[in-house]
Amino acid sequence: MKFLDLARIYVRSGNGGAGCISFRREKYIEFGGPDGGTGGKGGSVRAMAVDGLNTLIDFRFHQHYSAENGRPGMGRNKTGRNGEDIVLKVPVGTEILAEDRKVVIADLIRPNDEVELLRGGNGGFGNVHFKSSRNQAPRHSNPGQLGVERTFWLRLKLIADVGIVGCPNSGKSTFLSAASNARPKAASYPFTTLHPNLGMANVGGAEFVLADIPGLIRGAHRGLGIGDRFLGHIERCAVLLHLVDGTSRTVVEDYETVLQEIQAYNATLIKKPRVVVLNKVDALTQDQCRIAVKQLEATSGRPVRIVSGVSGYGVVSIIRALNKEIENNREKTQRTEDAVPWHP
Repeated sequence: MKFLDLARIYVRSGNGGAGCISFRREKYIEFGGPDGGTGGKGGSVRAMAVDGLNTLIDFRFHQHYSAENGRPGMGRNKTGRNGEDIVLKVPVGTEILAEDRKVVIADLIRPNDEVELLRGGNGGFGNVHFKSSRNQAPRHSNPGQLGVERTFWLRLKLIADVGIVGCPNSGKSTFLSAASNARPKAASYPFTTLHPNLGMANVGGAEFVLADIPGLIRGAHRGLGIGDRFLGHIERCAVLLHLVDGTSRTVVEDYETVLQEIQAYNATLIKKPRVVVLNKVDALTQDQCRIAVKQLEATSGRPVRIVSGVSGYGVVSIIRALNKEIENNREKTQRTEDAVPWHP
């Protein structure tokens, strides 16, 4: 299934049903009075996050959604039937944005999270509603309230425990294949990965999800290489895995480029736990590997691990280190939540 993380939809809530003008007509009842019923309510448009979806591709081919109109009222004080609501099922982690793509209307980050996008129009009053002591036979009713039509944007931000970042051709897809059950396309040219990939890693019975996003280039935070969309997928990750290509002639520059783009996109992302790894060490001599590690450690100020996604060297130790960071982050989050006093 093709991956799509951005889609525009046009939705419309249902019109309310018109009120009815009717009078009671029965044998031996000369002045039965009005008995026109109220129209039914128009259907609303709602969005709900569901498990089992990881793309917005369905909204590429079906963009227009209209809820059902309410039925008109009838005689004998019968209220019209309400219109059926429309429920748009979206992947967990979907943001719903206004037409300007800046205002976030809802963020559905948990299964069964739901939001009402548009409310259906109210039904019109029948003539029985206007009966009074001075007007005992009203001959007018209200039309139903019109529905609302709006445009929304759906933006999917993948929910993963680990986000793999790095420059193009740094070996992210190859590492994902070695560390998880995912089989993304991998080749020796930049931008082989054009959309994020997910994989499930398992270590010691513990499982966590890795997200491989396409490579970041200078200016990615401004949208170059669609980088701003790619960076959005790591916002929900608990830990970042920063892969650096060991065969590059500009190891330190590559590391700093990715770091600068992440910080320029969202300064809070730089505060996330981060594991720095030198990749493709199978293509380096011991001296070259040692020099590159020292340069990265001096620049990053943190320990640098080595790995080879092709040969599998160091993959298990990296997975264990990531799992430890994830557990530490969960404990820290739990302590923060417990520290917040409860208020009724």
